[in-house]
Amino acid sequence: MEASAHRGSCFKAGTVVQTTSEVLGIWKYPQGQPPLPPLPEDTPPRPEDRPLPAEDRLLPPEDRPGERLVELHTSFRELFTFFCTNATIHGTIRLVCSRQNRLKTASWGLLLMGALGALYWQFGLLFEQYWRYPVIMTVSVHSERKLFPSVTLCDMNPHRPSPARRHLQALDEFAQENIYSLYKFNFSESWEGPFAEDLGPEPSFQLDRGIRLQRLNHPGRQSKVGFRLCNSTGGDCFYRVYSSGVTAAREWYRFHYMNILALLPPTREDSHRSHGGHFVFSCRYNGRDCQAQHFQTFHHPTYGSCYTFNGAWAAQHPGITHGISLVLRTEQQDHLPLLSTENGIKVMIHRRNQTPFLEHRGFSIRPGTETTIGIREDEVHRLGSPYGHCSDGMEAVDVPLLYNATYTMQACLVSCFQQLMVETCSCGYYLYPLPVGAEYCSYTRHPAWGHCFYRLYRDLETHRLPCASRCPRPCRESSYKLSAGTSRWPSSKSADWILAVLGKRGHQKPSQSPRSNIAKMNIFYQELNYRTVDETPVYSVPQLLSAMGSLWSLWFGSSVLSVLELLELLLDATALALLLGCRRLRRAWRSQPGAATRASGPRPEATPLPSDYGPDLKCSGTPAGASAEESRL
Repeated sequence: MEASAHRGSCFKAGTVVQTTSEVLGIWKYPQGQPPLPPLPEDTPPRPEDRPLPAEDRLLPPEDRPGERLVELHTSFRELFTFFCTNATIHGTIRLVCSRQNRLKTASWGLLLMGALGALYWQFGLLFEQYWRYPVIMTVSVHSERKLFPSVTLCDMNPHRPSPARRHLQALDEFAQENIYSLYKFNFSESWEGPFAEDLGPEPSFQLDRGIRLQRLNHPGRQSKVGFRLCNSTGGDCFYRVYSSGVTAAREWYRFHYMNILALLPPTREDSHRSHGGHFVFSCRYNGRDCQAQHFQTFHHPTYGSCYTFNGAWAAQHPGITHGISLVLRTEQQDHLPLLSTENGIKVMIHRRNQTPFLEHRGFSIRPGTETTIGIREDEVHRLGSPYGHCSDGMEAVDVPLLYNATYTMQACLVSCFQQLMVETCSCGYYLYPLPVGAEYCSYTRHPAWGHCFYRLYRDLETHRLPCASRCPRPCRESSYKLSAGTSRWPSSKSADWILAVLGKRGHQKPSQSPRSNIAKMNIFYQELNYRTVDETPVYSVPQLLSAMGSLWSLWFGSSVLSVLELLELLLDATALALLLGCRRLRRAWRSQPGAATRASGPRPEATPLPSDYGPDLKCSGTPAGASAEESRL
């Protein structure tokens, strides 16, 4: 379009100018092509149909900016209409399509809000259950070779230490007085006294005869038997009472017995020579003879001489021939009748390198029998924090373990109690190992230790001590399920030659049965299949996300991308609110009286346009071909 074609203009020849419609961004359809049908009134304007800003209309088409990277809507209504029309969430488009019917719009709005409320209510229940960290037990069965467990055996014959025989004899005489005063029973006819030979110097000890067995009668209730313990001043006393007189006599005798043993120096005892003979007559494992290095010996104050068998071999087949078979002696020599009231063998099966607590998990073997014990092993794998409280070892426990063995909950409880005992009573209990620098309790050195010990032990029984919380269960633990069968052994016809071969026929008393001094025991794997019990979280992170997705699809029928659309709506709404807020603040600032004064001053010079456009803008008139309507615009 040349300058000569324009009416009332003085544009230079050859200069291409834009019509008002081009400047204002009005699209003119080509000749001969019908215009597109108009959009409905309810349809929101598309971003490409919006009018250009005034500063962009003055530029030629090739220099105008294209689509912007970030475009914001002009109002919240426009933003919400655009979201409801294009979102993939079911039901949102009904808010736009039915906007002419306010009842439908309100109904769909309430339905969407109700579905959103139900969704987040179920989300709350789901997260509440997830944060409880529940677990389920998964049981699986495996079959492979298993390492044979350790077996601890005790002869239940606590003997009299040589340096304390006179003190123990005085204790026996004191016990006879107490039993006779309560039950009118005389031990002189059935109790064989200890040896009376002189065995050298003994530790200084004075028996506390103020601690006696007493019968406590309460009107309307069963009488009980016990003994009284007081503190150092004698002002605080309590009775350690029992409903069974047998239990009361044993506990009373053991209390005095521990006071005597606490004065003895620590010595390592050889259990093979403790009673002038061997406790184990014969031993075979996996078809081979046992060796001395397979056994560890120790002495228990209550259960006597003990052996722990540690045969390091893996059982490849189940059955008796692939286990361990032992013939044991059960006779009692130099017996303490008030300390041990059983005759037999105490047995405990446990994992290797674990401390055997016979008083908690041991079982008894009867003399004159052959006992067959089948083992089934179970492994428990527990989850740690946050699903539960368990320990992989001593690193996660603040209680120093007093046993030189692997961590067990019972060893931790005993160590914790002994530590509290030393801190509270200034001495340690004789049945448990001592911390460094401590000494065992004896009323010769600590007159009121019994009062302190039994009160502390009562707090342990009633779970008022912090030991239970400080000693978690192991995260990996093995337990053994036992099934036992017994038969008489040896039989009446074979007893003579078996006892002769074992060399015990001549040592038998006329009043004793031939089978009263020996017992046989077979321990084997009943099957090599073992169960593993694993703790599994009810809701792991993938399962939590799956449950959330199921609930979202149930109420809105959408996916993760729909959640991103909601996030986009939230971001756009936030940005629009910030822009509108800034605009209002700017208007309020300009409307203030001093704003015009602050804004007054020398205005900056206008930026000159390029020389190609300068002469053209000095002329006035309407270009040729421009309509009157365009001229008015």
